[in-house]
Amino acid sequence: MAVLEILPGIYSVGVVDWNVRNFHGHTYTTKRGTTYNAYLIIDEKVTLIDTVYGPFAAELMENIRQVIPVEKVDYIIANHVETDHSGALPEIMKLVPKAKIFGTKNCQEGLYRYYYGDWDFGIVKTGDKLKLGKRSLTFIEAPMVHWPDSMFTYCPEEELLMPNDAFGQHLATNERFADQVDPCALWDEAAKYYSNILWPLGAVILKKIEEVLKLNIPIKIIAPSHGVIWRKDPIQIINKYVSWAKNETLAKVVLVYESMWGATEKMARKIIEGVQKEGLSVKLFDITGSDRTEVVKEMLEAKGFIFGSSTHDNGILTTLAGFLEFIKGFKPKNRLAASFGSYGWAGGAVKQIEDIAKEAGLELAATGLQVKYMPDKDDLEKCFEFGRNFALKIKGK
Repeated sequence: MAVLEILPGIYSVGVVDWNVRNFHGHTYTTKRGTTYNAYLIIDEKVTLIDTVYGPFAAELMENIRQVIPVEKVDYIIANHVETDHSGALPEIMKLVPKAKIFGTKNCQEGLYRYYYGDWDFGIVKTGDKLKLGKRSLTFIEAPMVHWPDSMFTYCPEEELLMPNDAFGQHLATNERFADQVDPCALWDEAAKYYSNILWPLGAVILKKIEEVLKLNIPIKIIAPSHGVIWRKDPIQIINKYVSWAKNETLAKVVLVYESMWGATEKMARKIIEGVQKEGLSVKLFDITGSDRTEVVKEMLEAKGFIFGSSTHDNGILTTLAGFLEFIKGFKPKNRLAASFGSYGWAGGAVKQIEDIAKEAGLELAATGLQVKYMPDKDDLEKCFEFGRNFALKIKGK
């Protein structure tokens, strides 16, 4: 990533990871790569906002040197402990051992437990200010957005918010601003980022956004730590987060299934015909061959979820079972759900799906539909009506 002066005396000095394809321990696929953003403020006190993933430490330092010698850095702001943002910190501190690090109390503990560095650390809380010279920084604690140590850093003189993982995207690009990239890719990655990382934290996120808005601080630019910078109408991404955090949905159904010998798949296809008959948007996924990250993204704004599985050993097939456990952790609200599946000797999967759905906080819109062995013409007609009736429930009829 080329070093770019995003505002007078404020530089983007982070790096692009073009090749990364998995994140968070392979729970998140990053088909478009990512960036690790860091920002350098040149003032009486030279300040670095976050660092980058450890393997890119040398590139970060070279980027800083294009602006100023690394040894001149006075302050380092650590908005978040996670190693994709702090991994280069030990290498930086070797060159600036007297630099002072600022972060939350949880951040101080986390950085020590990761790197065991004997560094000068200043604990900050919401409302604390740090004078840099002509500019200043104000800190806003943001615990669980998305780690306990997280915080936002705001520069009032530039109306610049640097919220680390909030409002980001996994999107590798040399363009630095949201208005410079393909909007379809941008919003696809923004939704994917929120749904796969932040969805379970909606209540916390909504409260934090309301808190920030109540501060009446003007926000001209939002510079996250992944992806591109929002400089034109940044309220658009804030509004999206509010909508997602409130669990606002569209008249859309996502059907996810796993089939052993094709019977459950036949049911799935006929069910979506019924959904489509009522004019609803629908997405169909065989979970065994689908990218879980993409499936979750499609579920983010969907009002209805339908899950199907053949019964094996009186239970759900294993790939779908793992996916449902993953979804259960999101606690999606204001959604309707239903289950279906085929069986041979005895059922079991449909009931288990219903139990998991209830544990996740989903409202069951219908009794689960089961078919023994391969569905016949009458069974398929029942599947069609099952889908149509589910769609009617989504429409409130």
